[in-house]
Amino acid sequence: MKHVIPPKPPARPERVSLWRYVRLFRQDILSAQPAKLYSAWMAEFRTPFFRSFLVNQPDLVKLLLKERPDDFPKSDRIAEGLKPLLGNSVFLTNGEAWKRQRRIIDPAFEGGRLKDTFPAMRAAAEAAVARLEGRQGQVEIEEETSHAAADVIFRTLFSIPIEHEVAGQVFNRFRDYQRSQPLLNLAAFVPLPRWMPRFFRRGTRQNAAEIRALIAQLTAERMAAIEAGNAPDDLATKIMTTRDPETGSTFDAAEMVDQVAIFFLAGHETSASALAWALYLMALYPDWQEKVAAEAAALEDESFAVVSKLKISRDVFRETLRLYPPVPMMVREAACPERFRNRDVPKGAQMVLSPWHLHRHERLWENPDGFDPARWQTENGKQCQRDAYIPFSAGARVCTGAGFAMVEGPLILSMILRRFRIEPAAGKVPVPVAHLTVRSKKGIWLQLSPR
Repeated sequence: MKHVIPPKPPARPERVSLWRYVRLFRQDILSAQPAKLYSAWMAEFRTPFFRSFLVNQPDLVKLLLKERPDDFPKSDRIAEGLKPLLGNSVFLTNGEAWKRQRRIIDPAFEGGRLKDTFPAMRAAAEAAVARLEGRQGQVEIEEETSHAAADVIFRTLFSIPIEHEVAGQVFNRFRDYQRSQPLLNLAAFVPLPRWMPRFFRRGTRQNAAEIRALIAQLTAERMAAIEAGNAPDDLATKIMTTRDPETGSTFDAAEMVDQVAIFFLAGHETSASALAWALYLMALYPDWQEKVAAEAAALEDESFAVVSKLKISRDVFRETLRLYPPVPMMVREAACPERFRNRDVPKGAQMVLSPWHLHRHERLWENPDGFDPARWQTENGKQCQRDAYIPFSAGARVCTGAGFAMVEGPLILSMILRRFRIEPAAGKVPVPVAHLTVRSKKGIWLQLSPR
């Protein structure tokens, strides 16, 4: 079945009116883009309100993310849609505020901590397999991977399983929030003045407020446990007790709510998306599925050392992140005038970095739309991994949890395929769309049977 091409959204016609583009954009950011972006080095888009440039040229991507990140801060247009949930979290801030937050957060995700969190991660994976035991037949797998990824976050962050009352409430509320909140809202198009009210889809603000209230409850309980000296040694405790090496300050309760919100969004939503697509690809490519299942025999070893033995699963997961990057687009803003590829880039222009298009770029990748985990051992694959692969962003703002995700994803994928054989559900081909992350328009349906 190697001739099968994994699904991708249809591209829009080359020329459409601004208002039709806005309508397409509100439906799905991916299918609102023209096909030429899969081969362009840079593309300009003008509206009456602002100019934006999509950048695919590797040296320009490197300049924006690695060489001059302070000159291209995160755009406030992205923050507009996410602030109700994320507040002033590390995902949205810039400048000194962001640097302080990273100085406090980063130590919790250093290499040694991965080994410490592995038992909780494996316990969540085992719980996911146990839930699937009762779900044989057709299964909507995004729902299951969301459950599993949320369980990982709660076990590693707060040492509680998803069955915990508050954890379960956060998960249920977030599931509603995820479907109601697009990656970008109207503020991505129109520079609204600060006094003008922001409009969100029905339920977005209420769900965000309720999620934050539940997180505040967990945070307050943990702060009390830290003061009492009986807090578990997990990620929440580590982050809440780490002092900024420059100022000596720690996060206060309000700041911690913001950070936990982004840990849950980034650590749960992105992992759930990638894992669901990985399982779908395994159903499409049974030869690779069998390779992963055979390799999964190594899971008899329950120690952290097993991670190094899941090489095929890791390549499959890496290839999934190429084809279906959970965060399909990132937006930066030019802090000063620039000139790129003989084009003037004015101050304030939106610089769009699109993993979705960069990872499938026809002038960079061999077989860009095909699924081929073996590509990572080829010269082209190695070169593109350096120059054109940014599922976790890159440079100073690279995702803190990238190493965490690359342990979690292959582990859960291997655990599931060790126990089940999976096939695509007849007549249900998933269509990728961008909600908060790249999901399927009507879910991803798979047929499960025990091995």
